[in-house]
Amino acid sequence: MELYIKKFTELTLDELYDIIKLRIDVFIVEQKCPYHEADGIDKDAVHLFIKEEGKIIAYLRIMDRGIESEYVSIGRVIAAKRRCGLGSKLLSEGIKTAQELFGADTIYLEAQTYAEPFYIKAGFKRVSDEFDIDGIPHIKMLLTIVNNLPSTTD
Repeated sequence: MELYIKKFTELTLDELYDIIKLRIDVFIVEQKCPYHEADGIDKDAVHLFIKEEGKIIAYLRIMDRGIESEYVSIGRVIAAKRRCGLGSKLLSEGIKTAQELFGADTIYLEAQTYAEPFYIKAGFKRVSDEFDIDGIPHIKMLLTIVNNLPSTTD
């Protein structure tokens, strides 16, 4: 397995295709949720993904402040293989990259409500009531970073 960190313009056509296919397969087809996957943010994001045997098996994107939120934000977190630690590994790398590239001291994300325990385990805290995005319940979450480590206190 190998981790890649790339700006949009650094992605190969095959990588871009594989990223979009993975996101569509899960977020649109598997979750039966038609929405605009090409949301205009990818060009401004940093893309993290893990490849295994030439295939992208996990992905997330990071946006600097002012693109999706007033905070550095993480989105589109996905792993083709689930419940094997791959998502946790990728999220940890995403947090580290957000700190290194954007000086993140707080990271924002909008999580599907069912995934709240996954993000809590990484140090995120819920900061909103549940709300609907395209028919799927979501919550807003924040991770506060203190001394380069996720904070475990409020």
